Amino acid sequence: MSRSSKKGPFVQERLIARIEAMNASGEKRMLKTWSRSSTIFPEMVGHTIAVHDGRKHVPVFISESMVGHKLGEFAPSRLYRGHAATGRRR
Repeated sequence: MSRSSKKGPFVQERLIARIEAMNASGEKRMLKTWSRSSTIFPEMVGHTIAVHDGRKHVPVFISESMVGHKLGEFAPSRLYRGHAATGRRR
C-alpha cells in the first residue's frame, strides 16, 4: 500500500536540511544516514549518501533515475545466496 497523496513523500527533516546546506555552499561530501525509508528528492542528485544496511554504511551515489525511490532500495540488507542446486540437496 502506498503513502497517501495528501501527505506527500517522506524524507527525514535533518537529512534534507543537510543536503540543502551542502547545495547552498557548493560542498560535496558523503553523508551518513540510517533513514532507509527517506524518499530521494531532486535536490539529492549528485551527492553520495552512505545508507546503513544493518551492519555498515553502503555509499550510494544519487543519479536522476533514482528520484522518487527510497534510499533503502539501493543498500541491500539481506544476502541472497540463491536456491540449492538440484544435485546438491541432501
